[in-house]
Amino acid sequence: MIIDLRSDTVTKPTKGMLDAMMSAEVGDDVYKEDPSVNALEKRLADMFGKDQALFFPTGSMANQTALKLHTNPGEQVICDKYSHIYNYEGGGASFNSGISCKLIDGNRGMFTASQVEASINPPDFYHSPLTTLVEVENTTNKGGGACWDFEELKRIRKVCDTHNLGYHLDGARLWNALATTKEKAKDYGQLFDTISVCFSKGLGCPIGSVLIGDKDLMQGAIRVRKILGGGMRQVGYLAAAGLYALDHHLDRLSEDHKKAKEIGAVLEDLSIIAKVEPIETNIVIFELEPHVDESEFLKQLSDKDIHIIGMGSNKLRMVTHLDYTDAMHKHLLDILNEF
Repeated sequence: MIIDLRSDTVTKPTKGMLDAMMSAEVGDDVYKEDPSVNALEKRLADMFGKDQALFFPTGSMANQTALKLHTNPGEQVICDKYSHIYNYEGGGASFNSGISCKLIDGNRGMFTASQVEASINPPDFYHSPLTTLVEVENTTNKGGGACWDFEELKRIRKVCDTHNLGYHLDGARLWNALATTKEKAKDYGQLFDTISVCFSKGLGCPIGSVLIGDKDLMQGAIRVRKILGGGMRQVGYLAAAGLYALDHHLDRLSEDHKKAKEIGAVLEDLSIIAKVEPIETNIVIFELEPHVDESEFLKQLSDKDIHIIGMGSNKLRMVTHLDYTDAMHKHLLDILNEF
């Protein structure tokens, strides 16, 4: 039994998803003639109450397109020091858009409206970059799957309105947040100018993200996607996976969250564990005691065919997902209790 908890990106399509993909009606998406892609884009635009949506091969490309749509070279985006656009997109903000990041020292990847206000460069002070965009990530990856307080997101929206700033949501794991909180997709659609959502994480698709937004911004999205190399042809086979996931995999996300919390409860009882971060969704981040060797801990798990991520400084991560079965879960808990 191989247990892979490195990420929720390691999942493989279910039989039902594969059947949906193989029976998809397709066309040339570069000409906007793929009916399956068009159906997915319309469904998401309607779900979030937005004008348009556009399919992308990756979440990074969707986020990078959003940055480009909101900014001009030399400008600046406000984001958390843990944000994906800063840490895990290859420096794309500077390479693709020619912009810099003003990093906020938030709490588990989340910050406050007052911190945003304090981070805005004076627009008439030409020595500093012009602040034009605020970006948030929900749930926070590096922050351990934390869910933002929606009221704080609304307060940040007011700051953006006051200072004429764009507002982008990296919603790679927004589905997990929606499964945990009382908000709906349209609540986020009313709040943000652009939203990216991912299908290859919690929803178990092999590939795919979608950027959703207002018409005035989104009219340039397909051009940016083309420039970034994201023009695709009969991509409806992949869009069909997304449609299937929306129908069959949303409701089960709470199962992943329950298992993550059960893992956390076992870890908290182990003497070798110094700290377990609060667990709200499907990400478990924990820290070993200083005397415990991280590489040796990882090796002992690997020798038992259990694979997780080492984040350095004795901090590690597990992510539960669609392919992590009840049998795997029981086996993992038994192994952990042996430490």
